[in-house]
Amino acid sequence: MKIHFIAIGGSAMHNLALALHHKGYEITGSDDAIFEPSKSRLEAKGLLPEEMGWFSEKIHSDLDAVILGMHAKADNPELLRAQELNLKIYSYPEFLFEQSKYKTRVVIGGSHGKTTITSMILHVLDYHDKEVDFMVGAQLEGFDRMVHLTEENDFIVLEGDEYLSSAIDRRPKFHLYQPNIALVSGIAWDHINVFPTFENYLEQFQIFVDGIVKGGSITYNEEDPELVGIVETTENTIRKFPYQTPDYRVEDGVTLLDTPDGEMPIEIFGKHNLSNLAGAKWICQQMGIDEADFYEAIASFKGASKRMEKIAESNETVVYKDFAHSPSKVGATTKAVKEQYPNRKLIACLELHTYSSLNAEFLQEYKGTLDAADEALVFYSPEAVKIKRLAEVTANQISDAFENPNIRVFTDSNAFREHLFQLNLNNSALLLMSSGNYGGLDFQEIKKRLN
Repeated sequence: MKIHFIAIGGSAMHNLALALHHKGYEITGSDDAIFEPSKSRLEAKGLLPEEMGWFSEKIHSDLDAVILGMHAKADNPELLRAQELNLKIYSYPEFLFEQSKYKTRVVIGGSHGKTTITSMILHVLDYHDKEVDFMVGAQLEGFDRMVHLTEENDFIVLEGDEYLSSAIDRRPKFHLYQPNIALVSGIAWDHINVFPTFENYLEQFQIFVDGIVKGGSITYNEEDPELVGIVETTENTIRKFPYQTPDYRVEDGVTLLDTPDGEMPIEIFGKHNLSNLAGAKWICQQMGIDEADFYEAIASFKGASKRMEKIAESNETVVYKDFAHSPSKVGATTKAVKEQYPNRKLIACLELHTYSSLNAEFLQEYKGTLDAADEALVFYSPEAVKIKRLAEVTANQISDAFENPNIRVFTDSNAFREHLFQLNLNNSALLLMSSGNYGGLDFQEIKKRLN
């Protein structure tokens, strides 16, 4: 098949392009800008566009399909040409469903933890040499790509994102997958530019649960009352498997998980990650992995990329980088690091970078989320607020929203960097939370300063 990607450079899109190329498809693509690591990975397989930009002449009647990335706008010239030629146009999730409609679809959803849970499941399956197709939102150790598609595998494991599918398909991605086996980790309001009220956001998960294939199953976090309400009221004829955070304790910086065979040390930590582990166990058991085999495999799971990733360590200091940006993730991650290192000073840094986090009204959701830190630094770029065409937010508004008088707010990236590198990091845990890079912070420089 000949497939053209409009916006091939995205994290998800370029991985799908690589997966289809590996499968033997003929792949072309376009984008207006492609950054690392997508650029090098596409170039290595001969899939990097020769020049950046959109070219309607790349769209022709010989194409079997066009896959439209979320980055492309509705007036994209290549999209308009594809529509003119009446070509088959797929959004990313639509195409994944097309590739998996004869497989058992395992879909992992939730406002938080879905990448980690999907990664845990894939780690366990890989440990026991169980071949499956998959799509996950982070690069995993031991895996070449974030997307793997075959003709022969019976299962496909999909991370179920609730964000929109494309510029011309405004449905949340996870509505398109029609899972046979589903999991929801929890619900915490996010993406307010698309779901302006919590009720509207909640409705998307109701639709997801109602869309599970009849006779399928929902595995769900019973510690989330909103989620419990959705599962208990669905009229869908599905099996229901609740889970909760397992017993564990922390001793000398090591998390010990309570198992039927006694306590077991694990690489990950934090209550939210232990909850993720419980959900992953239920899914793996439904895929044929028994409990003992799950525990054997999960002991070596170190986490997904950018999720509680240890980037530097010395005798006196440990530094973690985490993708956390939504209020629920920020609170859970900060508490987890403090629990893991109770006798160290916790310095928590947060960049407000997303549309939701820079919204003056939504800021109130961050109340108390950094309270577990001994010192808290918040960075945001007023320029990012302008680019997103949001109402201006001030440093005072941010301080007031967190209701933490010890927070220091920075709007200049150089001032933030200088303050960070002047801190005394003896006997400290430094936590850097962001989906961005603090206006150009060099994380390698942090490593060098500890060596």
